[in-house]
Amino acid sequence: MARLDWQVEHVLRRAAFGPDAADLARFANTSAAAVTAYLVDFEQQPDDVDARIGDSAYVGITSRGQFSPNTRINDARQRWLFRMVHSRRPLQEKMALFWHNHFATTYTKVAGGVGGVQSTKMLALKAGELPGPQGQLELFRQFALGNFRDLLFNVARDPAMVVFLDGRTNVKRKPQENFGREIMELFTFGVGNYVEEDVYAAARVFTGWNLRRATDLPNTDPAGYYEFFYNPAQHDTTAKTFTFPVYGNGGLTIPERTAADGMQDAYDFITALALHPETARRLARKLWNFFVSELEAPDPAFVEAVATVYLENNMEMKPVVRYILGSSWFLDPSRLYARYSWPVEFVVRAIREVGWTGFSVNTARTPMANMGQTLFEPPDVAGWPQGQGWFSTGAMLARVNFATSLASNQRFNLAGAAAPHRASPSTFLNFFLQQLSPSPYATASYNELLAYLSAGGAWTGSDTQLNTKTAGLAKLILGSADYQFV
Repeated sequence: MARLDWQVEHVLRRAAFGPDAADLARFANTSAAAVTAYLVDFEQQPDDVDARIGDSAYVGITSRGQFSPNTRINDARQRWLFRMVHSRRPLQEKMALFWHNHFATTYTKVAGGVGGVQSTKMLALKAGELPGPQGQLELFRQFALGNFRDLLFNVARDPAMVVFLDGRTNVKRKPQENFGREIMELFTFGVGNYVEEDVYAAARVFTGWNLRRATDLPNTDPAGYYEFFYNPAQHDTTAKTFTFPVYGNGGLTIPERTAADGMQDAYDFITALALHPETARRLARKLWNFFVSELEAPDPAFVEAVATVYLENNMEMKPVVRYILGSSWFLDPSRLYARYSWPVEFVVRAIREVGWTGFSVNTARTPMANMGQTLFEPPDVAGWPQGQGWFSTGAMLARVNFATSLASNQRFNLAGAAAPHRASPSTFLNFFLQQLSPSPYATASYNELLAYLSAGGAWTGSDTQLNTKTAGLAKLILGSADYQFV
């Protein structure tokens, strides 16, 4: 099947996980603007992908006993991978991944505080499937392209974040500074825009923002859960003064309030952070790296333009992402394949392009860990190292090994699809380059792939030769440097 217009494929690689065969048919003769609208206005598409888990027409899952993604973290990881492969709302999943890295929260630390079952629920519970608040990932889906201030406020109340950054111990006698620091340093305007006195004031803003066990059930019981709890008795009611404006009139001080009204302190503080021009610019720079390029520094004009869209639209992310995907920066041909694929992006794109019949996403979990990424387990609150940081020698070997495993698993299906193109090594190779869409090969690299097809005897295009060469060729392409960019 013919590839799509280059702009359309560019949008689908960056704002989704690359086109599969169904997308090649769905978006044929469709403009990049129309595909962008399809992706950005994802609420118009059904969110029924989870109902397909276990269907043989889709990628498989593997579980010990009953599949339980709300209570077992490895099942939760599989469910998310399944969604990334098959969701009709791929930008929602892509932005959930972006926010997961931005508000990095690790399963291991949360589980150390509340146990594995409750930690999985806090991170991945799908609302309504078990008692308790929705998991953090569902929050990221809910606000994927929503209002950043509202997302920030909900993250501050999120049970997994409260446990992860020690909010359970944030009391007025001894304010806990972790969340107050990170909301400024990592989640909003960044280092250089606050001082240590601001950290202490921020900690006092969130005193009493604690957690409570909502049931008397043990942590191992799936029906038990924790929930956010504002404890007015533990809130510091005194005024909090910052070195940056909190209010539109330039005021630096959150006034003294009664304990009953103490949550307003956080509303005011979070609004100030979300509306700060440096927060707008910092988000713009992160979105440049995520959508536009990691091979060059963010264009200052881009940063200012995106920050303006963000502020003029009252911190709504949908207009921001729509603007980016339609911008001249994003659609510049020189920025094709200018971003390093994250391990999860590499895995999902490979599955979508190679095929999944008889393949389980569980097979990808260990290779992904060896590539440097385990879902729900960023290395620390700063998230994963990105760009070239993904590519140690061991991580690249893990990518090649995964490519080998997937290509071998799908070799007969690939050979069948390639059979009509067996006339010559070049037609056979060109079919695979159409199927797998790496960045364009240099002549020398292209000739090396042709040499592989001719090695061991003259090309005849026999069934035996197809079956012998198919998996190896797919592995070479998936494992090449040219496939590691999106």
